Order: sequence, then C-alpha cells, then structure tokens
Amino acid sequence: METVDFITLESRDDLIVSFAIGGEYPGDVISLTLLRMPKYEFCLGPDERGVKISRDDLPESEEDMLAAIRWEGTKVSLLTTEGRRYELDVHHVDGDEVREAKRILRKMNADPAFRLEIVERPGGHGS
Repeated sequence: METVDFITLESRDDLIVSFAIGGEYPGDVISLTLLRMPKYEFCLGPDERGVKISRDDLPESEEDMLAAIRWEGTKVSLLTTEGRRYELDVHHVDGDEVREAKRILRKMNADPAFRLEIVERPGGHGS
C-alpha cells in the first residue's frame, strides 16, 4: 500500500483527483491522477469515455481507464480496465481534501462510468 501525502483537486470543465504519493527519495512525489473531461466527451468514441488514470512513473502510453474504486476509511483501492490495482493509504490527508475528493469522484461517476463504493466509518474522514 502506498501512502498519499495530499490530494490535488479540480472541479471545473475537467474533473481531477490527483493523489500525491511519496517517491523513493525525500521530496519526490509521484502523482496518480484520475481525469474526466465531461464537457468534451461527446467528441470521443464510447470506449474512450470515462475516467482516465495516469501515473508519473509509468509511460504515457500506459494510461488506462478506471473500472472501480472502493474507498473504505483511509484505504482507497483503485482497479483499472487493464487489470492494474492501486492500494492507497490516505490517513495523512486533510479531512476537507478527502471530503472534496469523494464529492468529485461522485461527480465523475454521474453516468455511472465505473463502480464506486464509499464506505464511511465512524470517526473517519467523513463523506
């Protein structure tokens, strides 16, 4: 499981949830970014619509589509269409960032483009 230091969020034309994961060396950050562009999806083919996942330490050609997210307490599990799985620990992340990330994920999944399961726990970061 990888530890997330903070989450960068955007909710304008593009919907972005980007998890900042500590890298190998102090000060290194690897971004695992979820991106959806609902305003422009009408221009894309059906298999290109949805949430794209990219990761800084993987080649751009390995960008993938999100199939499912399970967010339970401080553990976030992401499953991609290519069979990759990411396990993230968000216990260091500010509660307001967590709540906003969940809000944007719900917005990303309005159609529903992927399986989204958010399990709230008492005393956790909340929804």
